Amino acid sequence: VSAGSKNKKKWSKGKVQDKANNAVYFNAETLAKLEKEVPAYKLITPSVLVDRLRINGSLARRALRELETRGSIRLISAHNSQLIYTRATAPVATEA
Repeated sequence: VSAGSKNKKKWSKGKVQDKANNAVYFNAETLAKLEKEVPAYKLITPSVLVDRLRINGSLARRALRELETRGSIRLISAHNSQLIYTRATAPVATEA
């Protein structure tokens, strides 16, 4: 008779992550926040917009493209899918 059978190990269900309930379209409030606050951010990436504005990734990428065409923000690096922008300032002379 095994002595350890009464204390059988109970497996945990693991860590359950909350489902991100991000918006899939812009409402007036989010759009206003995007146009007002985002051009003031120092670092702007799709991930930052998803986190701060609670929108989904595809919406964030479209919004960044739109802000860039308007000249509100400036593209620094586009490496694969990671787009990095910064606020639009006076044109900086490139180093030699």
